[in-house]
Amino acid sequence: MNLPNKLTMFRIILIPVFLLLLAVPWEMGNVMVLGTMIPVAQILAAIVFIIAALTDFLDGQIARKQHLVTNFGKFADPLADKMIVMTAFIMLVGIGSNNVAAWIAAIIVCRELAVTGLRLIIVQNDGEVVAAAWSGKIKTFFEMISIIILLLNNVFFANFDIPVGQICLYIALIAAVYSGIEYFVKNRKVFADSF
Repeated sequence: MNLPNKLTMFRIILIPVFLLLLAVPWEMGNVMVLGTMIPVAQILAAIVFIIAALTDFLDGQIARKQHLVTNFGKFADPLADKMIVMTAFIMLVGIGSNNVAAWIAAIIVCRELAVTGLRLIIVQNDGEVVAAAWSGKIKTFFEMISIIILLLNNVFFANFDIPVGQICLYIALIAAVYSGIEYFVKNRKVFADSF
């Protein structure tokens, strides 16, 4: 297994760590950061998520520069992204974050499942793994940024009274819907025999 694929697998391993930090009622208390109280578990979860996001950036860079692009990487890399992003949004709703409405998380999760299903059909029919489009990469970027900022209670922007986390979340939502439609329009031939 090459280094980019190892980084992808490491990102998948980080998912249960991230999940446990937010799901288990740890008695870690809160910390004041730049005048904002943040639960320690959320800070640790944000650090784990940042590490996962960095591995996402690194594995793609290394794979392209060293010509280590593989079908496993094209499949597992976006799958790892979807898994950690869906986990994060569900957990943000679950911990009662007022910044993430359940309907937003539901749309993002439904989009991720639909696109993953489409990719699996294409692989089964054509043997071709569909690489992530630019719109999907933009979606992933804004999802990851919004999750980090929301986990940290918008701490770096609290003094400006600008809900940067929510703004990034809505950009991610729009990009999710757009890129989902784009995937289905570009690959509509998959369903040609159904109509």
